[in-house]
Amino acid sequence: MSKETLFAVSLFPYLGFLYFVTKSGQTPRLALIGFYVLLVFVAVTIPAGIYAQQAYGMELANVDWLHGSAEFFLTLSNILVVLGFRNAVQKLKDS
Repeated sequence: MSKETLFAVSLFPYLGFLYFVTKSGQTPRLALIGFYVLLVFVAVTIPAGIYAQQAYGMELANVDWLHGSAEFFLTLSNILVVLGFRNAVQKLKDS
């Protein structure tokens, strides 16, 4: 199985995760937004990878400015998830 195929197939379990974590109503809102921002990362990474291949003849990881721009959304996703759960833990400690 190629890495592209694996990348595409991995989207389905993640969508299932998003469905259940959203439906549960127990995930902190900011963390939930972070989980959804990860989909933005995926949506940005795919065309960026295609562009890197067509414009530069290289993989996305080898085109620093493009790779960094796409990775920004992964970083943002992680920050939102961490802050969301941190705030939830802090609220529990305060109460």
